[in-house]
Amino acid sequence: MTQYQWVLCPICGGKTRTKIRPDTEAKNLIVFCPKCKRESVVDIKEGKTENIK
Repeated sequence: MTQYQWVLCPICGGKTRTKIRPDTEAKNLIVFCPKCKRESVVDIKEGKTENIK
């Protein structure tokens, strides 16, 4: 069974509505945080999220 994890908001640290697998890679992915009501552009590589300004 594959383990999924939530993408965390780089601003407030809350869970976004996006799940990823450990082998997921994304560039310039827009994620929305329902907690702080903001959108952020992130890169995902090797299961780690990096905020892009």
